Amino acid sequence: MLEGAKDPGLYDYAPYRGRKKIVWPEGKTCAVWVAPNLEYYEIDPPVHPKRKPWAKPHPDVVGYSQRDHSNRVSHWRMAEVMSRHGFPGSVSLSVALCQHHPKVVADGVARGWEFFSHGIYNTRYSYDMSEAQERSIIEDSIRTVQDATGQRIRGWLAPALTHTPRTLDLLAEYDFDYTCDLYHDDQVQAVKTATGDLVSIPYSLEVNDHYGFFVYNMSGREYADTLVRQFERLASEGGTVMCIPLHAYLIGQPHRIGPFEEALEHIAKDGRAWLARAGDIVDAWRAQV
Repeated sequence: MLEGAKDPGLYDYAPYRGRKKIVWPEGKTCAVWVAPNLEYYEIDPPVHPKRKPWAKPHPDVVGYSQRDHSNRVSHWRMAEVMSRHGFPGSVSLSVALCQHHPKVVADGVARGWEFFSHGIYNTRYSYDMSEAQERSIIEDSIRTVQDATGQRIRGWLAPALTHTPRTLDLLAEYDFDYTCDLYHDDQVQAVKTATGDLVSIPYSLEVNDHYGFFVYNMSGREYADTLVRQFERLASEGGTVMCIPLHAYLIGQPHRIGPFEEALEHIAKDGRAWLARAGDIVDAWRAQV
């Protein structure tokens, strides 16, 4: 047997074929949720020994200002396209945005969007955090988002996709319903925790616009085509979940927003798509298992 780290046992192995068929409301075959990442990046954050927040020495004016485009301009392009075609947002929120750019958060509230936590800043990482520090961030997230939106957050996506071995157990302890931090399935799945009843909702890296443009070097047209092909396959299989994770400073650029809107229009007009928020998908799944 190969030596290596022990499987953490976060979820049961469940072969895709032979599972109970999930049917979404009105007989829809694919639940589609859009996850706008409304983020805040510090221009000169504390240095973490395991990860550099910016490619250039601090302050990285270029990196910071590129991302600041989200909260000044491109959020509204992205949000208006989503609303025009009936897609509610489920917001992966850097909680500090509630103080730094409250008008962006208020716009999401006015559109009926759901909010979940993406940590405080996207330039602060969970590596090596003590339990007390991690609890403080969770409690701050719950309190701050409640004050800003009136919502008690139900979900979590770790800041910059960083975790500790205790993160999921803590989320369950604090009565969270779902995590977006596992990428192992195209359906909602139960997560094993010490306490509570946590599930994993599919959050895609493959059709995340960050990966599309920064990793796979797609054009706006190629990315839009990828979204359509992703939906067509998942809708044909049935009982599936499609997540579209977005960053406004990427998808909301003038040369990309047109093809993106065409992809949303295609999905919205397909009778197999249930355009939903993350929490609604989790609730519908729980009602059937």
